[in-house]
Amino acid sequence: MKSTSILPLLSTLTPLASAATVWSGLFNESYTVADFDKWSWSSQIPPYQWYIHGSEETAHYLSLSSEYKNPNSTLDEAQGLKTTLDNTASWNGQTMMRTELIPQVESGVDIGSGKKYYHFSLSVDEDGLPNVELEHQIAFFESHFTELKYGGSSDTASSLTFYANSAAQWSTALEAGVWYNFAYGIDFDGGSVELYTSTGADDLELAVQAVSASASSNSQDWHVGVLRLDNGVDGGEESWYWSGVYVEDGEVTLAV
Repeated sequence: MKSTSILPLLSTLTPLASAATVWSGLFNESYTVADFDKWSWSSQIPPYQWYIHGSEETAHYLSLSSEYKNPNSTLDEAQGLKTTLDNTASWNGQTMMRTELIPQVESGVDIGSGKKYYHFSLSVDEDGLPNVELEHQIAFFESHFTELKYGGSSDTASSLTFYANSAAQWSTALEAGVWYNFAYGIDFDGGSVELYTSTGADDLELAVQAVSASASSNSQDWHVGVLRLDNGVDGGEESWYWSGVYVEDGEVTLAV
């Protein structure tokens, strides 16, 4: 599969020190869709905040299954997540459609300082292909200092594109059935973002060197999900699959 980087693709790096997971969004075999609804502002239970969604019940927008995870994953992960976008997914009457989870960290845990690696794998299928005519903002931070995008009217709209500092840095074709693996390497103290990526079972490789960006997070503003700019158009129903979602400190883990 061909991908394009604004900066040169570098060879795989070998970690010099062990990494430490500081927040895990992985699902074990006992986690159910009903568990998402146990979170509230008065009862902030990890691992996810769940409030950015449409008017239907949670099971309309979220589902879990062993079939939804990256089958190549080496992580201790029993289930993957399917998120659904359709014309009911307006949050608070907005003209954009949104199905998004937010990390809920344990008290005292900070995932918005130092150097952190935000990991996730993403896939789509033939039945729920995203509408290329509409812009999608994916795995983004509230300030949008880094994110993935797909669709819309930009020069890279037909590709899955990594943005940092409001500029396209890397892109690849979005194909059904392919697992795209990512890690955002974010230096919150130094103000930069880099991208590690691969597909399928391949180890992550550094695809985008550190780009200067206004990197900041309050540890509860990374959106694990998709925002689609419908703006009054019926964008149809889409399915997005998520696997291997976690944040680590130390050196980056390259195995997916």
